[in-house]
Amino acid sequence: MLKGCQTAKERWGGVSEIIDRWLSERQELIVLYCSINGMDQFDDDNRPVANKLKELCQILVDYVSAGHFEVYEQLIQEALEHKDKSGEFVLDIIPRLEENTSKCLSFNDSCESISSLQRLQESVSELGEALEERFSLEDNMIEILHEPHREKLSG
Repeated sequence: MLKGCQTAKERWGGVSEIIDRWLSERQELIVLYCSINGMDQFDDDNRPVANKLKELCQILVDYVSAGHFEVYEQLIQEALEHKDKSGEFVLDIIPRLEENTSKCLSFNDSCESISSLQRLQESVSELGEALEERFSLEDNMIEILHEPHREKLSG
């Protein structure tokens, strides 16, 4: 997951401040997710898992919201401004991202009520799968909607 995030930052970083900020938030989300995945009640710095989960949920909600309300809109607007036919791709990917958003928000909503460490680990694992899917969909969206206009925007 982290390697994919670094690749995304290398490919699309520097062209759009919104995308740069969003990809940095993605990296922060991945690092925190990895520090929680598979841990016991306390991690290496003796901070209870509940504190890290709260932080993870906050970053998760911020990241998902920024995608829907900033990044996706910018990418779609870019395609429209350049009279790009790739905007049709969005008709397929946006519903999949919305479904994925529901999974992420369900994790956030249920996080505080998880009573066992085993159930928490299962939920964190399910979130990891949802994040992998999300990052792949988002990277495809950036590739198709942003990459063709990259030189026009940076020049």
